[in-house]
Amino acid sequence: MAWRCWARAAGPRPHRLALLLLQPRRGFRRARPRPEEPPAAAAEAGPVPPPRRRSLCPPSPTAAAGRPSPRRLVKPLLFAVGFTGSAFGSAAIWQYESLKSRVQTYFEEARADWMDKVRPQKRGDFRKQVNSWWNSLTEGQRTVTGIIAANVFVFCLWRLPGMRRIMFTYFTSNPSSRALCSPMLLSTFSHFSLFHMAANMYVLWSFSSSIVSLLGCEQFIAVYLSAGVISTFVSYVAKMATGRFEPSLGASGAIMTVLAAVCTKVPEAKLAIILLPMFTFTAGSALKAIIAFDTAGLALGWRLFDHAAHLGGALFGMWYVTYGHELIWKNREPLVKAWHEMRTKNTGKGGGGRSN
Repeated sequence: MAWRCWARAAGPRPHRLALLLLQPRRGFRRARPRPEEPPAAAAEAGPVPPPRRRSLCPPSPTAAAGRPSPRRLVKPLLFAVGFTGSAFGSAAIWQYESLKSRVQTYFEEARADWMDKVRPQKRGDFRKQVNSWWNSLTEGQRTVTGIIAANVFVFCLWRLPGMRRIMFTYFTSNPSSRALCSPMLLSTFSHFSLFHMAANMYVLWSFSSSIVSLLGCEQFIAVYLSAGVISTFVSYVAKMATGRFEPSLGASGAIMTVLAAVCTKVPEAKLAIILLPMFTFTAGSALKAIIAFDTAGLALGWRLFDHAAHLGGALFGMWYVTYGHELIWKNREPLVKAWHEMRTKNTGKGGGGRSN
């Protein structure tokens, strides 16, 4: 979602040598000179398409056929609403199951710790080193490790030539594309440029501890996935309004939600740029500057970044930590209670069957 790419409207111009080879041979007879094309015919042929601009996205394999109807936004809107509700509902059930699992495995973990102390320890054990590194991470860093791994996997798929058409169809978002709903989520994990992916993943890693300590693991996953879909829908609306249908990809919309949520909740926190650590600024000032930059980019038609997706993600993050947490997450109790009753009823039926 962060970067855009421009599709070439016409195919490559045929080479003159290929045209000569396709002409029939006429012995030693000299071919008649072809009459020059009149200016009128040349004008009817249409303007020469401009060369494709350099971009961090791959070139589009097909060109968009006309301006799509605004009715195409209805299906993405319904998908965004349905997916967001499903994400938060699944997160609530996931949290319930996690808490229940922690209580059930408490004594098993205590026994495993005791066995580790009794058994002789192996030196240089690779698995032990990996476990030690994993346990040294914060809960937020462990949570975003899976997200980073998914982004790296999709980045590797872009390197396979045979996957290009599939990747462009389902891992880039464009309201004029054949696929509308699935790219709203899949493009959040898609990066074509190594620098683009590295920058996004570094920001996500930097804010992971703060956002997970603020929301919790399960709620953060729901917010992150929902932010990717919502920011893509905002990008769809902006592209329909401006008539610029360049495909977008990247996790910047979801990461902007994380950044905006932390900066809104802790505006006095000190931030710094990785290459310029001597210059510090508050989180509130950084959020204002980012919103001003993306607003100017959207108004002036800058095309390097998908500024609409950035603004959509930032506004969603600000709204969620201010109002959404109380409206959505605090009202999950009826769903969790219904899930608990269903689990208890199914467990009772299973227990009765085994006793018979």
